Amino acid sequence: MKKSNKSEKGISLIGILLLGFILILVLSYFKISVRSVIEDPLAQDNISYIGGNTRNLWDDYFKKPAFYLWNDVFIDIFWVSFIDNMERIRDGKPTDYENLAPTLNQ
Repeated sequence: MKKSNKSEKGISLIGILLLGFILILVLSYFKISVRSVIEDPLAQDNISYIGGNTRNLWDDYFKKPAFYLWNDVFIDIFWVSFIDNMERIRDGKPTDYENLAPTLNQ
C-alpha cells in the first residue's frame, strides 16, 4: 500500500487577501494606477460587455437549474429534514437516524 505524505490544501481567505495586497504593491511599483485603469472608458466598456454577457448566460442557462437544485433538492430534501431533526433533538425525541437504525433483539 502506498502512503502519501502530500497534503492537498486550497488557498485560505488570508492568503487571498495577502495575494491581493502584494498585487497592489506590484502595480504601484510599476506606477500603474488602479483608479485610472478602472475609470478608463475602454475598461468601462469592457466591464459592461462582460457583465451583460455574464448576466445573459446566467438568465439563459444557469438560473433555472440553480433554482431547481436550491428549491427542490436542497430545501425540500436536506433543509426540511435537518430542521425537523434539530427540533426533535431540542425536544428530546429520537431523530430519523435513530428511528430507522436497525436494532438488535436479544
